[in-house]
Amino acid sequence: MDVAIIKYNAGNIYSVDYALKRLGITPVITADPEILCKADKVIFPGVGEAFTTMEYLKEHKLDSLIRNLKQPVLGICLGMQLMCRHSEEGNANCLGIFDTEVKLFAPRKHEDKVPHMGWNTLTNVKSKLFNAGLENKFVYFVHSYYVPINNYTAATTDYILPFSAALHKDNYYATQFHPEKSGSVGEIILNNFLKL
Repeated sequence: MDVAIIKYNAGNIYSVDYALKRLGITPVITADPEILCKADKVIFPGVGEAFTTMEYLKEHKLDSLIRNLKQPVLGICLGMQLMCRHSEEGNANCLGIFDTEVKLFAPRKHEDKVPHMGWNTLTNVKSKLFNAGLENKFVYFVHSYYVPINNYTAATTDYILPFSAALHKDNYYATQFHPEKSGSVGEIILNNFLKL
């Protein structure tokens, strides 16, 4: 199976590479349009800032490429947020695959820390990314911005308020959490994606 990880100006790409290698898959990390279009699966991970990253994607014509991919695509963390229509981070217009926006967490009480960092549970899981057995399982998050619950929400997490832990539309799947840092639960989710 050919798995491609989109190479762009974001951190955290290599932890996804290691996680896939643990599952017996050696992905290619590339920005080559031909390789990305021919891959069986494409992963769009990342840690970074939305506006700067969108400018980079546009400059390298990766924005239109990602929008037009036909195979299963998995966005992770910043990748998920960039698949939305707009982000409050840098007031960025994003890819618009999911017609929803990305908002900054607003602490409601003293113990609400931003960024949301650490382990939290998945609820209301649906889509082929999740087995029913993953309901209430813990996954690892690091983010200051969140996607509100919307028509594409495929799993929910509650931190300050309920938000989308995962999204799904057509061949596009996305997780706000890091499956590559979520231990055995993350491995199940990555395996489910590889089986799509």
